[in-house]
Amino acid sequence: MTIEDVKVIIQGDETRTLEMKKTTGELKDGMRSACAFLNTAGGWLFFGIAPTTLKILGQEVTDNTRKEIAREVAKLEPLIDLPVEYIDVPNRPDCQVIAIHLDAPSYWDVPYTYDNKPYMRIESTTVVMPRDIFEDRLMRSKSNRHKWEDQICEGITIADMEEQRIRGGVRLGVERGRMPESSLMETTESLVEKLKLTTNGKLKNAAAALFLRDTSQFPQFLLRMARFRGNDKMEFVDNQRAYGNFFTLLDAGMAFFFKHLSLSGKIVGFTREEKLEIPAEALREALTNALCHRQFHNTSSSVGIAIYDDRVEIENTGHLPDELTIETIKQSHHSFPQNPTIADVLFKTTFLENWGSGVGRMVDACKQANLPEPEFNQNAAFVWVTFKRATIQPYNRTTPQVNTPSTPSTPSTSKREIAKAKRLKALLSAIGANGSNLRALMESMQRKDRKGFVSTYIVPNIEAGYIAMLYPEAPNHPMQSYYLTKKGRELLEQL
Repeated sequence: MTIEDVKVIIQGDETRTLEMKKTTGELKDGMRSACAFLNTAGGWLFFGIAPTTLKILGQEVTDNTRKEIAREVAKLEPLIDLPVEYIDVPNRPDCQVIAIHLDAPSYWDVPYTYDNKPYMRIESTTVVMPRDIFEDRLMRSKSNRHKWEDQICEGITIADMEEQRIRGGVRLGVERGRMPESSLMETTESLVEKLKLTTNGKLKNAAAALFLRDTSQFPQFLLRMARFRGNDKMEFVDNQRAYGNFFTLLDAGMAFFFKHLSLSGKIVGFTREEKLEIPAEALREALTNALCHRQFHNTSSSVGIAIYDDRVEIENTGHLPDELTIETIKQSHHSFPQNPTIADVLFKTTFLENWGSGVGRMVDACKQANLPEPEFNQNAAFVWVTFKRATIQPYNRTTPQVNTPSTPSTPSTSKREIAKAKRLKALLSAIGANGSNLRALMESMQRKDRKGFVSTYIVPNIEAGYIAMLYPEAPNHPMQSYYLTKKGRELLEQL
């Protein structure tokens, strides 16, 4: 390396991959950054450069200097062969720049420590790596049997799983060619084994995260949802919590979006197309990623949805894979799942795409809706994606007047209209705040004729804009659910 090479590298301020120190008097500080580079995205560490002016000063390098550097490098664990370069500075006799290059870690590398402490890089700052992240990195560096998702979940059996969820997902996988057609004829036990959710006949934690019916023993299976007034967290107008497996939380989150985001509709041919102000497919992809790639081993972890007047944020505990940054995540990239077993099941059942294409689909959906691209951010504990709303949507408690069916309080109301209003109220009440699937709605309203129920209750109210489908692009989706639109909620309040 020459001094000209150094000049090219140090252009601009310090970054996520560049740290400059004036002298080795700051050696310990520099080695903390070296540890952070090894744990984050790699980088360059220089001694002999003024970081504020970028002036290349160099320093006198003696045998004691080299020994001191070697002693501090030896404090990095695991032990590492770290080449140190000494570059002469022109016009400054006996002065050299000390350059150390740190390689970026691979996904499964064990985390490094310096002087028994782990460090990581957040933008241009070196910080102590939080314990949760360190334990997560340590766990994934070991063999799969040590990973939370692949550990045995004691005390649960196939009978504790939601069989309908399992079979519905398998059917989707068969339709998309991701699972063999023979899967439709297999037992639930055989399917769970094929999805690699068992070890020696015992269910893994991954099976619980995906399909467990009663998740009360897992406080981390939590989705926090809030609609805030304004653009900060000073005041909320709706605050909910949902506990459950992946699919339960996905349904709850999508219901919350339908409840608080504006819905528009237009007639295309003979059908009515409903669209959320932020594309439902983009929100669903982001929420799926958050629920899948989050940290599970930490019992205090969770996923969060925050809706503000100007934006929507979806966050999860954890961090981006070390191979990706908030700058590169929108570029074409490979898939680096934090929980490979869970991700593989969601891929086979079509709820998650492979090859890292999910971010690109979110971006494309927002572009088609004439919205800004989603923004990605992370700190030491969370990763979050932000969707900008097209216009400021202040929360308003007042309910506008809508045209509604006549109610029993109207003297001129006919018996037929009264009955119709009661049926409509029963349907909207059955759907409720969290949405519902067709089977649950029919049971609630004591109806057995599926075709008649759909044509009498579902289709007319979708066309009227009172309810909407979770998967409008796939009406026959086996996980299809129905949610109240803003118009439907206003109507329910008046009925």
